[in-house]
Amino acid sequence: MSCSSQTSAEFINPSGKTLKDRIKAPHSFERINDTSTTYDEFLRSLPLKPAGEKVYLYNGQLKNRQDVYDAVVDYDIGKKDLQQCADAVMRIRAEYLYHSLQFSKIHFNFTNGVRAEFVNYAEGYRFNPKTNKWTKTAGVDYSYETFKKYLELVYTYAGSLSLSKELVSVKNIKDIKPGDVFIKGGSPGHAVTVMDVVKNKLTGHIMFTIAQSYMPAQSIHILKNFNEPIMSPWYNVNFGNELKTPEWTFSKDELMRFKD
Repeated sequence: MSCSSQTSAEFINPSGKTLKDRIKAPHSFERINDTSTTYDEFLRSLPLKPAGEKVYLYNGQLKNRQDVYDAVVDYDIGKKDLQQCADAVMRIRAEYLYHSLQFSKIHFNFTNGVRAEFVNYAEGYRFNPKTNKWTKTAGVDYSYETFKKYLELVYTYAGSLSLSKELVSVKNIKDIKPGDVFIKGGSPGHAVTVMDVVKNKLTGHIMFTIAQSYMPAQSIHILKNFNEPIMSPWYNVNFGNELKTPEWTFSKDELMRFKD
């Protein structure tokens, strides 16, 4: 058994079915709540697959690294190699907005700059990549199935580069909050979502957890912290100039946030 699996067990409740119930806050730490939004509570309430569940790729094969995560989010992957890193960030954000009925806020830009709005798609407009224009070819449908088809379109034409241009920089790492994104736009690029944030009520110290998908498209999973196995999956906000995750290293200034 590895050191990380031995020590991180302190914070893992195998019977927990949601993120906040599965991953316990360290002693003397409390979860940070943002009174202006319910996004943080949505993230903490995300359903998780049973403890011990493996991470699968879109084609049913196992992810080659089964040692990098502590939990798997109970979201489908789809049968196409689409829901990769930035796509998982957009999926989580869009799921929150869809289920809170904030349809008009569900929008992302394609890499070529074209804006893709869910309301537009739900009203029956479809994108033509040859003309870069939207044309009404279907009836009105705001169902979850239509929402998922909209996301597939976004995954196809958007990525870490386009998403990074839509987000705003978080200047002070200590202002980190659930829903923020560490992102490196480009090819290759990568992105992870900050899922939970806790603060020590005595010292003010801050820790957080992060989730990712990767390439090829795969289940969204909560990452372990190999830098400080004794605290895994919690990450220390005072990580220096580089955040080292199991499969990617971000710089401190790559923490960003959705505008609305």
